[in-house]
Amino acid sequence: MISTAVSVSKEKVISFVWQHILLLFSLYLMTLGVVLCIKSDLGSSVISSLPLSMSTAGQSGIVPALSVGGYTIVMNFVFVALQMAILRRRFEPVQLFQLLIGLVFGWLIDLNMLLTDGLVCATTTARVITQAAGCTVMGIGIAFEVRCGSVTMPGEGLPVALSRITGRPFPQMKIYVDTTLVILAVASCYLFFGQWRWNIIGPGTLFAMVYVGIVVKSVSARIAWFDRLLHYRPGFRRYIFGLARFIYRGKR
Repeated sequence: MISTAVSVSKEKVISFVWQHILLLFSLYLMTLGVVLCIKSDLGSSVISSLPLSMSTAGQSGIVPALSVGGYTIVMNFVFVALQMAILRRRFEPVQLFQLLIGLVFGWLIDLNMLLTDGLVCATTTARVITQAAGCTVMGIGIAFEVRCGSVTMPGEGLPVALSRITGRPFPQMKIYVDTTLVILAVASCYLFFGQWRWNIIGPGTLFAMVYVGIVVKSVSARIAWFDRLLHYRPGFRRYIFGLARFIYRGKR
């Protein structure tokens, strides 16, 4: 009985760790996509529009000088606080894990900003290619993140909370939240800079709002192999070779 309980406990630990290793990989892809959209100078993604505006203003000393990732962390913490205020007693304590996810997400944005520091889009063609690549990578990352089945991202948790309270569909609430973020980003541009900043909210932002969803839907229908990977439970000593054999068998 004791050995069985230990075995079950070990299985749960391995499952949890492996699930969140894959989640970390998914978040990395998402943030790489976010950064590529920023680097394109055609307009950031919705989730990074307000943090980018705040960070740009911070470089001029108008607001505290935080990085894009830093302001993303602040925004994610605000999202969780709003969920708590909206749901009150219906807010589940496990959802506080969103704070950690939001922290990692912001940190990975800054990491990718550093890794792509040398990327400069000097031509329109380069900007378009970088924007398209960013949206594609972001969509792939989101599809993986959803399959990981961990705690909801703060940016998704808020519309989920609004949907629970209002009874309206999640997609509708998601559109409302995203639209509000874009409006706040535009308002902050006029407040801080006195003009619209197209590198913050531009045609690339509109493209991302449409195209990323298409990528997520397309990729989600083609990643059965990721589900097999997610449920793989190797022993620690035979981990690498076992994983290789597992993937190989799945492709045949």
